[in-house]
Amino acid sequence: MGSKAGWLPVAFLLAAVALSSVVSLPAAAAAESGEADHAVQQHSERISGSAGDVLEDNPVGKLKVYIYDLPRKYNKKMVTKDPRCLNHMFAAEIFMHRFLLSSAVRTLKPKEADWFYTPVYTTCDLTPAGLPLPFKSPRVMRSAIQYISNKWPFWNRTDGADHFFVVPHDFGSCFHYQEEKAIERGILPLLRRATLVQTFGQQNHVCLKEGSIIIPPFAPPQKMQTHLIPPDTPRSIFVYFRGLFYDTGNDPEGGYYARGARASLWENFKNNPLFDISTDHPATYYEDMQRAVFCLCPLGWAPWSPRLVEAVVFGCIPVIIADDIVLPFADAIPWEEIGVFVEEKDVPQLDTILTSMPIEDILRKQRLLANPSMKQAMLFPQPAQPRDAFHQILNGLARKLPHPEGVYLAPGEKHLNWTVGPVGDLKPW
Repeated sequence: MGSKAGWLPVAFLLAAVALSSVVSLPAAAAAESGEADHAVQQHSERISGSAGDVLEDNPVGKLKVYIYDLPRKYNKKMVTKDPRCLNHMFAAEIFMHRFLLSSAVRTLKPKEADWFYTPVYTTCDLTPAGLPLPFKSPRVMRSAIQYISNKWPFWNRTDGADHFFVVPHDFGSCFHYQEEKAIERGILPLLRRATLVQTFGQQNHVCLKEGSIIIPPFAPPQKMQTHLIPPDTPRSIFVYFRGLFYDTGNDPEGGYYARGARASLWENFKNNPLFDISTDHPATYYEDMQRAVFCLCPLGWAPWSPRLVEAVVFGCIPVIIADDIVLPFADAIPWEEIGVFVEEKDVPQLDTILTSMPIEDILRKQRLLANPSMKQAMLFPQPAQPRDAFHQILNGLARKLPHPEGVYLAPGEKHLNWTVGPVGDLKPW
């Protein structure tokens, strides 16, 4: 059981942090009066230096993207068949496609394009439980690449090095939700020269290709907007978490799921009054996050989850428990300044770590989290808005230009082998 040291000052701490208000989502903030804008300025803090400048960049005029016109079976027909794809945490692949179709960076002239985009929805073929079918995803992707390489000349001139793909699967283009099996499969060989836009990020991991752009998972902006509570609501919950601690269906012996970190959270703090943690998912989930000082963001099967987005948007300091995680837009968002990082082995000391934080550090993290630009960068709103996650992705692509000389292949030169990979992945889709 975690230490009880530090419990006595918590009532004072909660009272103090209540002074730092939750600022509403950017869309709502934009609709408020000038008086409300002044209140935002009082309770928020701009990210200093180059990170803040990058976060507020406008990518328009810095790149041009050509969108391949694929048969509907690769994208829109999937959504029609199973609309659940529009609401799950992998939906960035769908909304990025919709955004680019009407974006100012789109070009209809492939010869003037800096980047080529293939709108294929690899996470939209779902099980009855709503999870992507891991054996289908690589087949869909291979089929789409075969299609564009046969119909257009652009893939073959670079073997995909000037192409980008949105792959929001648990372990990116390794296409599996269990790490051991994802590592065994590895990145789909045909994608090894392309730029991958993915939610998965972990240092020195076979499923993270160098140069990938790490993005936040999809969390529904409109739904979160409807659950906003008054910004002066006191933060009366010290630590908050809702989710699984064990996954007995996929990890019956325990210890493999979340590398044991979630099990440790439960065993150490299930009876700790500072910790509001449970497997229940109440109707007040979003409201509760806005009443909490710290929101736990532990790894699950993968190191990332939508809790990270929800915590930032609702001004709850994210407590990130996922060793070696690479976080979204890390060149623009100062995660070390807005979050708390706890190593998985240190979970049993979590209460001591959090109660020992100086109140000045907590308040500054809350002021940074209240910055509308910070919240906007984590969201995929419809319609798109300046500085949102769509624009951060474009910023990341623009910063990779110009392409290095080695991108274009000599006549007859090839880098990719179309016949390698797991036997199941090579089956037709």
